[in-house]
Amino acid sequence: MTIADVASHAQVSVTAVSKVIRNAYGVSPAMKDRVKTAIEELGYRPQAVARGMRGRTFTIGLVLPHIRNPFFADILDGLTDYLEDTDYQAFMIQGGATRKVERRAVDALMDRQVDGIIMVAPLASKARLEEVAKEKPTVVLARHERSSYYDSVFGDDEAGAELVVQHLIELGHRRVAHITHQDDSQARPADLLHNIRSATYERVMREQGLGDEIAVATSFYHEKGGYEGARELLSRSPRPTAIFAGADQAALGALAAVHEAGLSVPVDVSVAGYDNTHLAALPNIALTSVDQDGGEMGRAAGKLLLERIEGRMTPVRFSVTPSLVVRSSTAAPGGSGG
Repeated sequence: MTIADVASHAQVSVTAVSKVIRNAYGVSPAMKDRVKTAIEELGYRPQAVARGMRGRTFTIGLVLPHIRNPFFADILDGLTDYLEDTDYQAFMIQGGATRKVERRAVDALMDRQVDGIIMVAPLASKARLEEVAKEKPTVVLARHERSSYYDSVFGDDEAGAELVVQHLIELGHRRVAHITHQDDSQARPADLLHNIRSATYERVMREQGLGDEIAVATSFYHEKGGYEGARELLSRSPRPTAIFAGADQAALGALAAVHEAGLSVPVDVSVAGYDNTHLAALPNIALTSVDQDGGEMGRAAGKLLLERIEGRMTPVRFSVTPSLVVRSSTAAPGGSGG
C-alpha cells in the first residue's frame, strides 16, 4: 500500500495526502476527512521515520519511573483518553530508579524523533530538564519548580497532606506517624512532592500542639518501603495510633506490617495513604486516601504538550486540587467512630 493508492482511493492528489499526513497548514477539514477515511479504509500506515524526516511523527514519549504504581496507570489512562481524538500516539518507557537509566530512556525517545515528551516524577536536575525541553516540547509531572522552558502538572501536595493529617487529628489521634520517601533526584528538595507532604505533616502536627509526637520513617513509596517504614514506627514506644503513608503503595505495605504485628486496622492503628488508586477502594482494603485525580493530570499533560508542539512558548503550571476520600482504614483511637 502506497501513498499513491491512498490518493487514488480518495480521488485527490498525492500532494494533498502528504499534507494531511504531515498536518500541514492550509488543508481544509473536508479534505482532511476525505484522506483520513481513505487511509483507514485501506489500512495505510505512513512510515514513522519518513514522516519524522519531513516533519512530525505524531508520537509523544511518556517517561514513567516504573510501571508498578497504579497511580501512574491513572495518568496514562487520562493521557490516552485525551489523545484519542487527535492524530497522536503515546510511547511509554520506564525511566528507572537512577538518573543514568532515566537519561538513557529520554535519549532513546529523542532518537526515535517523538514530537514531545512527558516526564512523570523525573530524577533529573532542573538544568537537565531544561536541556531536554530546549530540544523537544516537554511537560513535567509531579515536580513543583518553575521553568521558562517546560510546563508543569502537579497536585497541591501541601493541601492534600494537610487534609489527611487534620482528619486523623480530628478523629482524636495524637500519636500520628508518617512514612516518607527518598530517591536519587537532583531537584531542589522543596520542589519534591514527598518532601512537601512530609514537611506539611510536621507543620500541622506542631500547629495542633503535637510537635513532641512527630515520628517519621524515611523509606520508599512502594509496598516494601511502606512495610519496613511501618515496622520501624510500630517498634517505637509508645507506638503510633495512626500512620499516614505518603503514597497508597506504601500504605499497602504498612497495612501488612500492622497485621503481621498482630494488630488490627483501624481498632489498633489507623492507616491512610495518598493517590486514591483503584486498589484503595477495594472492600478488603478500604483505604482512606487523598485523591489528586491522576486521570485529570494525564489529560492536562496531553493538552499542554500538544499546545507546546503547536508552538506555544509561554510556560504553564497546572495544579490539581486534592480531596480526601475517607474509608474504613481510619477511625478514632480504639476503633470507635470514623
